[in-house]
Amino acid sequence: MNKKSQEFLTKYLNNASPTGFEASGQQIWLDYIKPYTDSYFTDKYGTAVGVINPDAKFKVVIEAHADEISWFVNYIDDNGYIYVVRNGGSDHQIAPSKRVNIHTEKGIVKGVFGWPAIHVRDKASEKSPSLRNIFIDVGAESKQEVLDMGVHVGTVITFDDEVFKLNKKFWCGRALDNRIGGFMIAEVARRLHEEGKKLPFGLYVVNSVQEEIGLRGAEMIAARIKPDVAIITDVCHDTASPMYEKQIQGDQKCGLGPVLAYGPAVHNNVLKMLIDVAEKNKIEFQRHASSRSTGTDTDAFAYSNEGVPSALISLALKYMHTTVETAHESDIEKVIELMYQFILHLPADHDFSYLK
Repeated sequence: MNKKSQEFLTKYLNNASPTGFEASGQQIWLDYIKPYTDSYFTDKYGTAVGVINPDAKFKVVIEAHADEISWFVNYIDDNGYIYVVRNGGSDHQIAPSKRVNIHTEKGIVKGVFGWPAIHVRDKASEKSPSLRNIFIDVGAESKQEVLDMGVHVGTVITFDDEVFKLNKKFWCGRALDNRIGGFMIAEVARRLHEEGKKLPFGLYVVNSVQEEIGLRGAEMIAARIKPDVAIITDVCHDTASPMYEKQIQGDQKCGLGPVLAYGPAVHNNVLKMLIDVAEKNKIEFQRHASSRSTGTDTDAFAYSNEGVPSALISLALKYMHTTVETAHESDIEKVIELMYQFILHLPADHDFSYLK
């Protein structure tokens, strides 16, 4: 990770990009990737795609999703307190005492998730945080004062947290799920360009929107591109951290390399090629089994266009869907290296079909 890459990663992670409102983050991503691709395009909902060899018939996708979990203003009471609903899988339990940015047409309005003091709570009957009782305070004393700030029902809200390094080797912050994936696929494009690699196929570097509410951006862009093979990158749980059950959630740990998924949507021949590439290049990797669906954009690509051979490379992540999502820098580098080497290994017009 060079200095320019690190500056991009920091800027990209610190920018808010909530589901349905990804445009500003997508612009940062496009500005970074444009010099490393031959062309680019976007769709109507904001998915961004950088393309190398756009005229090639055989099409390869590497993909991540750009959106982050957030909140919507749902109700403003007469005293100016704001109640919320989720936009994606936002965690109500971490909300109390968090600072927030409320994204209005007038600009950012600062707020906090309030919570009653420990002194006044009854240990025997105190309530846990829930969507029924968490609330935001913007320093207003009436509903009208809130409205005058530009805040209304439907205004989107993100946590006010920025990325930092833990022990000089872990990246920590909100929205690593999955803008860290957008960073990794952009770095693959940068390496291909800077090392002068010529590809025998078209490479589509895809940063999709609206994954957090049902893989929607991937569904739309897969139908448009109609790829021949797709490699998706997302995050999975570091189950070595406390309070996980490895018997249920599997055995993955930060620092031990990319996590390769098994499951019905994962094409076995694509997965085998990834494993062969990893072993040939001595890239340490881990394995994870997905019951039924992977829950990632892999599913959207795999079942599109009469079937697209697809595979999932995951990055082990601590504390998913919190403001302190944590990933090991060496894993980030290894995911980039695995995708890069896979692309160099893949021959044009390769047929991944099971039966021929």
